Amino acid sequence: MKWLNILIKYRLWLGIAFLGLAIFTNIQAGFWPSFVLYLIAVIAIVGHFLFGPMRLIQTYMEEGDMEGAKKVVDSIWFPAILIKPVRSVYYTIKGNLAMVDQDYTSAEVMMKKSLALGGGALTKQAEGPNKLQLGMLYMQKGDIKQAESFIRQAIRAGLPDNENNAAAYLQLCSIMMNKREFRAAKEYFKKAKGFKPTTPQIVDQIKQIEKYITRMPG
Repeated sequence: MKWLNILIKYRLWLGIAFLGLAIFTNIQAGFWPSFVLYLIAVIAIVGHFLFGPMRLIQTYMEEGDMEGAKKVVDSIWFPAILIKPVRSVYYTIKGNLAMVDQDYTSAEVMMKKSLALGGGALTKQAEGPNKLQLGMLYMQKGDIKQAESFIRQAIRAGLPDNENNAAAYLQLCSIMMNKREFRAAKEYFKKAKGFKPTTPQIVDQIKQIEKYITRMPG
């Protein structure tokens, strides 16, 4: 909803405007005529700092506009006062953006901060994707043992869609191939294909592995 995105984007400034109007009305006509204006101002300003502009960030991420997402993330002045579930999502997004920039050290720190918050519906929902990201991060760093551990934890925690599940099982397939555990590699590859992913990168990875996995023993 475009109107809601606009409201979230300008919520702080609208709150400040309503606060100024409330103070003016209070001076001119007394407290009670200004009460509703004060209430709107408080809701807008407090809402901005407790909930942040997460909806705006999500929109940019879905559109693949990482620069837009980064600008919105950087506009959050005090992440420590975001409510816990929102703070968890904030750190997850920071980690994802760091991964895009190949800043694996920062990505690891942010993902672990998100996981450390724990609890709550939103944080539980993010647990699987966070652990999958950490697994992929350790793959990039060449730490196969840690990568396998986090990817298995991600699958157990639950992943939100076919794309994430396919990516997780493809990573396990690659790990098993490196460990020369070919039977397990084939099983994980079959599971990955079973999710029928549509993301071009994952589809291409499946095609590449399919060229030689049938020739493996086991």
